[in-house]
Amino acid sequence: MTSITDGAVEIQTTSESNCSTPAWFGEVVVLSRYLQKHGVLSKINEHVRFVRKRFGQYEVIDFLTVLFGYAISGERTLEEFYESLQPFAVPFMALFGRDRLPARSTLSRFLAALTEEPVEALRTLFLDDLLARPLTPDRQTGGLLDRAGNSWGVFDIDGTREAARQRALPQTDDLPPSFRRLDDVCAPGYRGRRRGEVVRTRTVVSQAHSYHWLGSFGNRGNGRYREELRKGLAAIRQYLAAYPLPQERALLRLDGQYGTGAALSDLAGFAFVTRGKEYSVLDHPLVQARLHLPPDQFQRRPESPVVRSLYDCPQIPVGPTGMLCRVIVATHPAGKKKSPVGVTRAGIVYELFFTNLPKQAFTACDVVELYLHRGAFEPILSDEDREQDPDRWCSHSTWGQECWQLIAQWVWNLRLELGHHLHPDPVRTTEFAPALPPPQPHTTPASGYAPPEVGAAWKAGRFAGGDFTIQPDGTLHCPATQELRAHEQRREADGSLRVVYGASIHSCCPCPLREQCQWNGSATTKPRQVSVLLHPLAVGNAPLLWHDWSRRISRRACMQLLRHQRVEVQMEAGNAPIPSGTPAPLSREQRAHSRLSWAERLARNACSRKESSMVIKLFGIAPTFAAFLGLSSV
Repeated sequence: MTSITDGAVEIQTTSESNCSTPAWFGEVVVLSRYLQKHGVLSKINEHVRFVRKRFGQYEVIDFLTVLFGYAISGERTLEEFYESLQPFAVPFMALFGRDRLPARSTLSRFLAALTEEPVEALRTLFLDDLLARPLTPDRQTGGLLDRAGNSWGVFDIDGTREAARQRALPQTDDLPPSFRRLDDVCAPGYRGRRRGEVVRTRTVVSQAHSYHWLGSFGNRGNGRYREELRKGLAAIRQYLAAYPLPQERALLRLDGQYGTGAALSDLAGFAFVTRGKEYSVLDHPLVQARLHLPPDQFQRRPESPVVRSLYDCPQIPVGPTGMLCRVIVATHPAGKKKSPVGVTRAGIVYELFFTNLPKQAFTACDVVELYLHRGAFEPILSDEDREQDPDRWCSHSTWGQECWQLIAQWVWNLRLELGHHLHPDPVRTTEFAPALPPPQPHTTPASGYAPPEVGAAWKAGRFAGGDFTIQPDGTLHCPATQELRAHEQRREADGSLRVVYGASIHSCCPCPLREQCQWNGSATTKPRQVSVLLHPLAVGNAPLLWHDWSRRISRRACMQLLRHQRVEVQMEAGNAPIPSGTPAPLSREQRAHSRLSWAERLARNACSRKESSMVIKLFGIAPTFAAFLGLSSV
């Protein structure tokens, strides 16, 4: 054939089929080789066992192999993945040491029949494999350096929801009760801005500095958030024991659904910061009294025009159990639209933040910034949705869907690990918050204020300032229950703020306790005054430093390494499987799944071809990286 536009261009066609390998096949080769090198596949064969009658010739490893390839491919559906994989089914399964690709319907039945025990065994192997190989030889984990010079490891626990839309079903007396396939994995719940009738919630745990996934725990509807929280804490404790890191220096950034006293009581031994949702705390007398005093700090983010006034309230009981927390109240004027978070009272929006971080190392603004910086956690979920989309429906059973999402996180961690071998970048340091400036005379302290203190005794035999109690309405009450109101504020030389309260002369003159209260007793012509001092908070002046790695560069380096390179698959013609017209008869032992040993069951679909019978050439791989994987470079 000759081109019409240019006679020098010749186009040749052939009737022989010569399928091109999918763009993701090279990455399957690399990751499968890496799993074999570290014995992960053999550990799965040994520990993840699932007994089911009429199981056929396949084993758990056969179906997990398909899920690994599905997670690597990024195909939208399993149907599209099978269509791309079908011409290369034999070499694909041979990469994992297996012989035949299970059909898509067989995979669906396997996922529907899965139980809790094999999935939990797989979860254990997933975390053990992550902890067995640190990112750097010196086992660096990143961290957060506070203003007092202490190092913290930050972990994120958050949930992501997937909504499912369902067709309307007729309900009449002559029809049987309706049954939906997603009833086992979904239930009515909070849908947010996603359209759908039912949802499934997946709680994920992430290391905030290396961006590793530590676990995934899914449930119907809004999930069982306290049960999932306990499982996440167990995974974090295992991570801390492997490195090792003290549990007292592990900081949890929690989603707002954990902002209750009941949920926070499960965090014994961990530091935490979360958005509170028990707004009854605002009515506590200590909080109300603090809100009538000047704010500690002002907080504003670059991408938002909202300026929050921050009030730091230590040792406030939260929840029915009265768990003591450091409560930070953030206020700002209400806008025309209803605020999506917080509660609005008298035109003011109140937001709550709960933490137990020490005030000497974190100011109120640091705590709020640390929680709002969890916005770096949402981009991880966004990257996960674009690259793997683990929330898509892979199975209509609970444990089948859980197994798929666990495999997707496993592939994420493997890409991250291999990306660090391609680009071994050192830990980067970011100034999370600048150092506090030295205090200036008669100026507002940059660190905020310590708890308010009433003036000390000024004359023997007279009432001291401690006898005057601060009320929730911002006033003081004297021992005679008379009211003192604030009428003056002045800045001291050391940066302290003095708030002067005064009583009414009409209340002091007839008071029977006047001799114990005023300087000259009944001869005094002025009312009693009391000062409340807000001293500057003693906080370290060092900056907050955040140590981590790049979130995308190292991981996507592994993905893009072979996506634009050529992959050649060569199979010897003599070793290709020849379908027989009549299948060989099976014995009762071969047909009965439970009568075979584990070794016999695995051997039924094990790859019997020699390695020389299949040659896969990968182009564009550096010799050092190929040697690390145990591959021969082209």
